[in-house]
Amino acid sequence: MLKGKTVVLGVTGSIAAYKAANLASMLVKLHADVHVIMTKNATNFIHPITFETLTNHKCLVDTFDRNFQYSVEHVALAKKADVMMIAPATANVIGKLAGGIADDMLTTTALACTCPKLIAPAMNTRMFENSIVQDNLKKLTLNDYQVIQPAVGFLACRDEGAGKLPKEEELLEYILKEIACEKDMKGLRVLVTAGPTMEAMDPVRYITNHSTGKMGYAIARNCMLRGADVTLVTGQTSIEKPRFVNIVPIESAREMFEEVTGRAPEQDIIIKAAAVADYRPQTVSVEKVKKSGDHMTLELEKTDDILKYLGEHKKEGQFLCGFSMETEHMLENSRAKLKKKNLDMIVANNLKQAGAGFGTDTNVITMITPEEEISLDLMSKEEAAGKILDEILKLRG
Repeated sequence: MLKGKTVVLGVTGSIAAYKAANLASMLVKLHADVHVIMTKNATNFIHPITFETLTNHKCLVDTFDRNFQYSVEHVALAKKADVMMIAPATANVIGKLAGGIADDMLTTTALACTCPKLIAPAMNTRMFENSIVQDNLKKLTLNDYQVIQPAVGFLACRDEGAGKLPKEEELLEYILKEIACEKDMKGLRVLVTAGPTMEAMDPVRYITNHSTGKMGYAIARNCMLRGADVTLVTGQTSIEKPRFVNIVPIESAREMFEEVTGRAPEQDIIIKAAAVADYRPQTVSVEKVKKSGDHMTLELEKTDDILKYLGEHKKEGQFLCGFSMETEHMLENSRAKLKKKNLDMIVANNLKQAGAGFGTDTNVITMITPEEEISLDLMSKEEAAGKILDEILKLRG
């Protein structure tokens, strides 16, 4: 994902420095070219050899170290970097950068960098909340730094509050957001639906389906990585929500209808990947329905057809993509749905095909438009999401 990208990772003198080693490892596994710069104080918490082993590059500490290739090292790295992250960032380094002080390899390189710069404070709660530190962070924000807010929790100093370095997975997402993808969707507003709906029978029971939301979440995340302003309307799922996306939780098909149709007019692209119930109980009991006999009859009524409504009210220039999960006659049924609901594209898959359908990390999809059908081989849902968005952008012209 990050092949050909250069990440400069700055590490300062905080107990949280140990997390930077795992972050460096995660970046290398994504094929990034990772260069680590440490302050001298940071070497008291973690040894440079750790980073050198992980990245296969010399870990830079001393500005005047002569044991590296001939170049003005801080300038060379600054020119090469696609993104720079300082994590953890102490109050001391934050203050230096805010004041334009460059007295070591880390601060010198940071001031020379013109790439996106991310800074993740980590310190005692009272230090973080100190008005001087907060003023310095505001100053950095005004000067092209993106400040990552610290997590709240139990700190190494035994205090409780804001000041923890966020988890490595979260720090990685900030880097991916900046450099993982070309920003070919920047300026576009995209609404994605995902997951199942739950149609209540009584306060205890409901009707639902097997959707996990994985496909919709992969699409929403891919849109975000490509620079779009993303809204994700989602049913209940057990998977982690994508970051940097406006999450709108719903339960029933009616709630999804209201949330989607209310936001639809302002969207450039709508992708309906959710598995919405076609029917709901005609009446919902206010009390738990007790067992009585061996059989129970449940009267059902149709839910609102969200996709049909969107097709009927599609504004000029808006792109509408639906999904079709079939068990037979996939192409015929999907093409009929494409036409009936006035869609620009429909993504079809067959639940009976190995590797496709609910709950898997893979999918086998066919993208259908009025003009053509594009069948793809088995791939991860993240890869499938990228292919879907590539086709949507191509069709938008």
